[in-house]
Amino acid sequence: MKKIIALLLAVVMVSCLFAACAGSNGDTKDTTAGTTAPVDDTTAPVDDTTAPEDTTAPEDTTSTAGVITKIALVTDVGTIDDESFNQACWQGVEAWATANGVEYGYYQPTEDSTDARVLSVAQAVSEGANVIVMPGFLFGATVVNVQESYPDVYFVAVDVAGGDLTLDYTTYYDPAANVACLTFSEEQAGYLAGYAAVKDGYTKLGFLGGMAVPAVIRYGYGFVQGADAAAAELNTNIEINYTYGGAFQGSPEITAKMEGWYQAGTEVVFACGGGIYTSALEAAEKNNGKVIGVDVDQSYLSDLFVTSAMKGLQNVTETVLDELNNGNWATFGGKVSNFGLLEGEYVGLPTAESSWKLANFSVEEYEAVKTQIKDGTIAVDNNTEGHPVQEDVSEFTTLTVIG
Repeated sequence: MKKIIALLLAVVMVSCLFAACAGSNGDTKDTTAGTTAPVDDTTAPVDDTTAPEDTTAPEDTTSTAGVITKIALVTDVGTIDDESFNQACWQGVEAWATANGVEYGYYQPTEDSTDARVLSVAQAVSEGANVIVMPGFLFGATVVNVQESYPDVYFVAVDVAGGDLTLDYTTYYDPAANVACLTFSEEQAGYLAGYAAVKDGYTKLGFLGGMAVPAVIRYGYGFVQGADAAAAELNTNIEINYTYGGAFQGSPEITAKMEGWYQAGTEVVFACGGGIYTSALEAAEKNNGKVIGVDVDQSYLSDLFVTSAMKGLQNVTETVLDELNNGNWATFGGKVSNFGLLEGEYVGLPTAESSWKLANFSVEEYEAVKTQIKDGTIAVDNNTEGHPVQEDVSEFTTLTVIG
């Protein structure tokens, strides 16, 4: 009997010891198909300023199904519940991993820096992730730093274009064979939002961009083109205020600017740039204004959202994960692939009955315009370099760019 009691005590002590070790780093994990809490790592960031060279694709994976063993998403300055592109990509990871029984998790860097993002990637890899999803142009330098360091890891860089793959904005690099850069035709989604707003009867519009990066600029330029085209068709004069907030989150200063717009007559503002919508929405609530959402269908946030200019962040994330797992990585690996209406249903407005808040512009009319973009009848300019947005508006549009 004494031997049995002693054996039981030993088992209890060993179990407690393992439990204490497992909980020492603050992580919570589901090792089947669950999530990993953000890691609060205080280790000094990696100082890697040497640009890696190109690399080859991970060995023997282009012909073998079931490639993915664990997926990690690393956030940029946002969070997985930012109501925008981080959340949409996270939902793609979560949906795909759950459906396929693959472990997954996310990592939130401790600060807004390339070093912190590189460190989060290193942590994810050290914990077994062989696929890293990175949403946002801020990951351009991170890709350059890690693509050679982890040749057996696949990097899915969403919203990262060729112009983002640089350390100093002087020298630019190509994505290595283990990197897929995915971009969108935001100008098409912006066009549809601007066109729909004017067709619905709004004549005083605003564009509030986050940071003036290519994706945000394309949204804005498309918005102006669509609004202007609708004004010309209706033979109606419209006004557009146009500005960038310099951030991807709202602030008291941006809210105050939006309040000034609404009080001066602006009816609806296209808030484009992560969490910056909070400033437009707060100002709209105080001044009987309306808002146009971005990236995802944001109508569930408030009845003040009349529509949203969306891009298929979740769909694209799932598509690429599926292709990779089925041995078709070469479709995207080592390339910058663009997704718009010419490639499929990757940009547009939400058409669900609960989301459609436009009273004078129908879903059927929207689909007709979308078809014209698909077949080339309507060409939406996506030039964002050295091309002022106010150059090409018609006599029906008064565009005021505000610094």
